[in-house]
Amino acid sequence: MNAVPAPAPHPFTLRLALGMVGVLIAAMTSGLNDRVTDLALADVRAAIGFSYDSATWITSAWQAAEVSAMMVAPWFAVTFSLRRFALVMTFGFAATGLLQPFAPTPGLFVTLRVVQGLFGGALPPLLMTVALRFLPPPFKLYGLAAYALTATFGPNMAASLAAFWTDSVGWQFVFWQVIPPSLVAGLLIGWGIPQDPLRLARFQQIDLFGMLTGCSGMALLILALGQGERLDWLNSPLIAAMLLAAAALLVVFFINEWFHPVPLFKMQMLARRNLSHGLLVLAGVLLVALSGSALPSAWFAQVGGFRSAQFAPLALTIGLPQLLIAPLLAALLNLRWIDCRWMLTVGAMLIGLSCLMGMQLTDEWSRQNFWLIQTLQAFGQPMLILPVLMSATSVVLPPEGPYASAMFNTVRGFSSVAAGSLVENFLTHREKFHSHRLVDQLGNRPWSITADNAASAGPLSPLLPDGSVSSVENLGHFAMLVKHQAVILSISDGYLLIIGFALLLVLLTAWLPKRVYPPQTLLQHPIQAPGKLS
Repeated sequence: MNAVPAPAPHPFTLRLALGMVGVLIAAMTSGLNDRVTDLALADVRAAIGFSYDSATWITSAWQAAEVSAMMVAPWFAVTFSLRRFALVMTFGFAATGLLQPFAPTPGLFVTLRVVQGLFGGALPPLLMTVALRFLPPPFKLYGLAAYALTATFGPNMAASLAAFWTDSVGWQFVFWQVIPPSLVAGLLIGWGIPQDPLRLARFQQIDLFGMLTGCSGMALLILALGQGERLDWLNSPLIAAMLLAAAALLVVFFINEWFHPVPLFKMQMLARRNLSHGLLVLAGVLLVALSGSALPSAWFAQVGGFRSAQFAPLALTIGLPQLLIAPLLAALLNLRWIDCRWMLTVGAMLIGLSCLMGMQLTDEWSRQNFWLIQTLQAFGQPMLILPVLMSATSVVLPPEGPYASAMFNTVRGFSSVAAGSLVENFLTHREKFHSHRLVDQLGNRPWSITADNAASAGPLSPLLPDGSVSSVENLGHFAMLVKHQAVILSISDGYLLIIGFALLLVLLTAWLPKRVYPPQTLLQHPIQAPGKLS
């Protein structure tokens, strides 16, 4: 049996547009829940009585379930109908959020988090699916801009929400916050998204082996990334076993996908250069975007001693402008004479410039020093993401939308976890390196250093307390200053790492993708139709 062909296109009406808004709300709510819970984890852990080690499994379990759901959601959406599947996932997501604070045991708490991760992970792929299927060519880039908001707007709003719930209302609302928007999203989806017929005949060719191997391998890999640093990586038999099993399962999964008649991933599509480039660059963009969130928040938390509420205004500097910047960039990309590859390059340059500025940070910085950096990030991040989406989806035909959605969202979900793990572990190891280096430098100098000769102490001079480090009462203060300086140097190294990845994105863009044009201009220039690109 061949794959069921795509349904006939529906006319784009206000009702359909509102249904798509419902899918957007559901997808953004899922992303917010993930980030808000992560930021509020310390307060949640204290309230439910989890130890630090146990609480780390809350985040890891959600991430593993979320990415696993992203792999299979498009297949089930086609089989059960997009509207029916979206409604079940949206209301299931809200119901588990309602029950989460009432979990009486740690095991049940994590189990509910896994279930909610499955519901929540299924929602972002549906947003790309509806954008590729329902939007007419003149509006397609605006739909992709809406999808980009889930990566730029939602995560940067999370700090404000996490601070508000934990500081002003109650930790339970970290989970209950998803209920009102999910109900609104469900109403809009049920009213606006057309109802397709059930396609239960697809179960005759279900890629069950691919689902089992792919989801299991991805889940194990994400769990290993989330717990690896805490358990000392390959020195832990558990981490070593998870990595080995994940590698074996994923290799088998990719081989199976190549030959399966109705796969989850259509691997043959990777022969199209623009799609391969899009997946590679998407992974890099998610890492580069951490320069606007993870690095400043590390400085605020470890050097400035700030809470999330004090960092939230800076995060809003990136998040709120996206409501205007994203559609503006979509309008620019709809102009035939604008090459999306150049926009991506400019975006990488803006991110690189913000990182160069960030490398100059010191312990005397305050929130005001980050405003310009975050403003550059606010423009640079969507200028990276939107061209990637435009270029990659230009070579995807409408019947291939579910395949593209599954691949894109799986890469996005996994890369987000991997990028966060990479940056976090990089900062940890660089902090240890700089701390040891500073202490070694101190050991090689006479203990008679005072304020009078501090000028000759080189990089140690900022570490000197009020005149001398030899007195016992100053040792605690001095140790704190050493730690602060090591953190600052590690964050500066982190900015340098991001610059390197931004340059890599530019090189990949110069080498891999072909020039693409706005979707509506393909009607006048059929030679550039997506099916002709490879």
